[in-house]
Amino acid sequence: MPQTPPFSAMFDSSGYNRNLYQSAEDSCGGLYYHDNNLLSGSLEALIQHLVPNVDYYPDRTYIFTFLLSSRLFMHPYELMAKVCHLCVEHQRLSDPSGDKNQIRKIAPKILQLLTEWTETFPYDFRDERMMRNLKDLAHRIASGEESEAESSNCPQPRWLSNVKTYRKNVQQMIQCLIRKLAALSQYEEVLAKISSTSTDRLTLLKTKPQSIQRDIITVCSDPYTLAQQLTHIELERLNYIGPEEFVQAFVQKDPLDNDKSCYSERKKTRNLEAYVEWFNRLSYLVATEICMPVKKKHRARMIEYFIDVARECFNIGNFNSLMAIISGMNMSPVSRLKKTWAKVKTAKFDVLEHQMDPSSNFYNYRTALRGAAQRSLTAHSSREKIVIPFFSLLIKDIYFLNEGCANRLPNGHVNFEKFWELAKQVSEFMTWKQVECPFERDRKILQYLLTVPVFSEDALYLASYESEGPENHIEKDRWKSLRSSLLGRV
Repeated sequence: MPQTPPFSAMFDSSGYNRNLYQSAEDSCGGLYYHDNNLLSGSLEALIQHLVPNVDYYPDRTYIFTFLLSSRLFMHPYELMAKVCHLCVEHQRLSDPSGDKNQIRKIAPKILQLLTEWTETFPYDFRDERMMRNLKDLAHRIASGEESEAESSNCPQPRWLSNVKTYRKNVQQMIQCLIRKLAALSQYEEVLAKISSTSTDRLTLLKTKPQSIQRDIITVCSDPYTLAQQLTHIELERLNYIGPEEFVQAFVQKDPLDNDKSCYSERKKTRNLEAYVEWFNRLSYLVATEICMPVKKKHRARMIEYFIDVARECFNIGNFNSLMAIISGMNMSPVSRLKKTWAKVKTAKFDVLEHQMDPSSNFYNYRTALRGAAQRSLTAHSSREKIVIPFFSLLIKDIYFLNEGCANRLPNGHVNFEKFWELAKQVSEFMTWKQVECPFERDRKILQYLLTVPVFSEDALYLASYESEGPENHIEKDRWKSLRSSLLGRV
């Protein structure tokens, strides 16, 4: 069965491969080119450009870019229906008197296109209409092959072999797709279970003395091990984010689409949202672990522990956990603990904050990210391949790219130049998310990180005031209010 090449092969060192081997003509069949690069086209022409014929198969960068961006203009099931129609009508798969030699040549190309779609955008096929069209077209391919083989002059064993090969390839494609969708459903069930069992740490404190409560250091005393377990969580959650979620997060009504408003139906971004929620949870977990201890020296020890965890995350290339830890330590309930911070050796923390400094549009971080990405390209070990970007900034970059350029040009053409750049950013992420975590899993540590209750923002402030008293009237008033509302004390 034909396999699609890895994402790193989609782009050369100078950027993305926009050269679709067009002739010197600037305009052809509703598509507009400049210097051999496809810049724009009508939606119908772009759809036709997706469908292979006897002498043509679309460039893989075009397939990925169009499948990614087309959902801004139409549902994936609508695109699939159009693709099926073009394959059937143009390639005469439904015409018994059609050119059998043409069917034999085109069938593998159609199957390859379907394979690329199911491998790269499998979540599209959670829609029953998509799966139905996929199976119908795949059946037509196999039937066309069988019809062609029976009418040919080749020996029976040979045509039987051809038919069996195609049926096997179709079956493998569908089975692989079903496995991916089953894994996604299982992952979503795990997330739902974690969410349903989560409680506020303050509730736990009221029923269980603090002296017998575990903290992160009792579960994992080694900061390097904790950084590795955080990387496990990051890579697992990254792996389940579909590339289309980056686009669907910003879908709006197409101005040329007069009778449809399907924003809410298209906005399927649950895995992306779950990943952002994980970042927030980790930040609150860090702040909770620091604010929990009664003794100042224990709080200082916890801060130094997380600084070491953050340093190791940086060394690994796990920038998302790094930023979540820094965010947790910079939350007001933590940063106001001046007596605690006075006992901390902050030189290492200052270096980390400098690396993630937001000034000049996160220049230092972006430099470090490029270094990690380059290391990944020349990696000799699985560990060197790890690149986990600061995810919120990646989303922000894609958002501004989307907002900064129109989806359509004044003549109604799709602005494909914009979508090349969008695809470039998303495909780089696709390469990073496919890396397997090289570290050994520790179920006990992972369970703690994912399920231990954390303080709410109010509870963090209360714990902070209980550790180091209010410094002004505003803080005193808030402390009294929180004691009353959260602890029932005056």
